[in-house]
Amino acid sequence: MKLEEMLEEMRNVNLSYLLLAQSMIRDDKPAAIYRLGISQESADLIESLTPAQILKLAGSNILVSRFRFDDELILGMLTGYAKQRTLAQSHAAILLAGQQAAALA
Repeated sequence: MKLEEMLEEMRNVNLSYLLLAQSMIRDDKPAAIYRLGISQESADLIESLTPAQILKLAGSNILVSRFRFDDELILGMLTGYAKQRTLAQSHAAILLAGQQAAALA
């Protein structure tokens, strides 16, 4: 994949993420904060973005979201438990709820 194609894909991901995040926040802010793994301040900021600001932020050459599953235990629970999938997802949700929300920089 060429650099320009990769940057275009990143812009698309950024735009999709920001639009989804803003919609989630406007619909149910507490749930969105938990599901997105962001702080209250970040949620307030994303909620207040204008369409022009979203397009400008999406056009940056960095991803605005980050992979939340830095913990191998959580990632393993979400991907490796075949028999008790519901129980594994519940355990992962409990562990994620205990983690401090990362602020969107």
